[in-house]
Amino acid sequence: MPIKTAAVLTLGCRLNHADSALLTRRLEQAGYRMVSERHPDTDLIVVNSCAVTAEAVRKSRQTLRRCRQNFPFARLVVTGCAALLHADDFKADGADLVLGNPQKVDLIQTLAGLTAAEPAEAGTVFYERSTSSFPFRSRAFIKIQEGCNNFCTYCIVPYLRGRERSRDHHEVLSDCRQAIADGFPEIILTGVNTCAYNADGRDLGALVREIAALPGDFRIRLSSTEPHPHNLQLLDVMADTPKVCRFLHLSLQHGCDRILQQMNRHYSTADYRHFVELARRKLPGIHIGTDLIVGFPGETEADFEANRRFVAEMAFANMHIFTYSPRPGTPAADYGDQVPAAVAARRSAELKQLAAQSARNFAASQLGQALPVIFETKRNGFWRGWSDNYLEVVCPEDAAEPRKIVTITVKKANLPILSDT
Repeated sequence: MPIKTAAVLTLGCRLNHADSALLTRRLEQAGYRMVSERHPDTDLIVVNSCAVTAEAVRKSRQTLRRCRQNFPFARLVVTGCAALLHADDFKADGADLVLGNPQKVDLIQTLAGLTAAEPAEAGTVFYERSTSSFPFRSRAFIKIQEGCNNFCTYCIVPYLRGRERSRDHHEVLSDCRQAIADGFPEIILTGVNTCAYNADGRDLGALVREIAALPGDFRIRLSSTEPHPHNLQLLDVMADTPKVCRFLHLSLQHGCDRILQQMNRHYSTADYRHFVELARRKLPGIHIGTDLIVGFPGETEADFEANRRFVAEMAFANMHIFTYSPRPGTPAADYGDQVPAAVAARRSAELKQLAAQSARNFAASQLGQALPVIFETKRNGFWRGWSDNYLEVVCPEDAAEPRKIVTITVKKANLPILSDT
């Protein structure tokens, strides 16, 4: 009997990529040979969907419809956040099976027609009962945390991922050991709210120290973190642990305190500024990135101007800018004074222009610095990779070695963001 083939398509966040890596390992252990989505004859396709915005849901459904058109005889499975919200829509689009986030751990049993286990009770340490596999990736995304207790008024994620819970630390360490043994030079720790990690008396800082103590030539990158003051101690761990990348994606969402309160964010702009200033003092050259929402209900021109001014002062290395979209079931969806689409689009364009210049400024600040880089892909005679502080770096193919940490003293020609301007 020929070996069955499977592909996993991932939309959305780094946590989804980590979930897909766990799904991939389960499929491999069940006897599937993993192939890319371009493989001409695939027996099973898993679409790991996203629902963080209406656009993410649209793209998830579009991906499924494309798969059904291109692979009419494949078995199509949809999982992830959008699967919980739009199961009937996905079935209408051609899905054979729709599994929400709690059920995807039992994908193999479900495919075999067996009864899936009951999901673990929220609020407890959880187990994936698997390590991760990354057959087509250069970096290892390791899931350490699930769920969120913040309930920001615009966000659907807590309703789809559940309450905060942390992955058993022995299982996390086992997953990291496997990634190191598989030759991955970078481990990305990810979750819905990574800073909320707390398992067996270990917080995120303690877990990071344990992972860093594992033997091997690798580095650790933290996924999105929260700027709440109680997370400040994490900066000391990063400063004292050389294997941890100088990188923080520190979600801001808005630079106006009034809007932050309406969003139910649990910090002020003063708290955020203090976090950034301390990070830059303890970790010179750190890459500070952020997320921003434009057009939140009730956002006035004065609020937007306060936001734009604060963002400019923070001098971010990168910004992910989202135009607010109402998510049914969240408090903000029922707020009055929704911002007109044309106004939100104009404000978004202004911030994107600011973001582009801010990113170039950060890159320019690193000229002449010796940066540890992992080169991942080769194109047109050049290796391309990423520094520890998340700058894209290029180097002639005869001057670099892939999938290893190498030190490059960067010049303008090494930084596409500068050499392309």
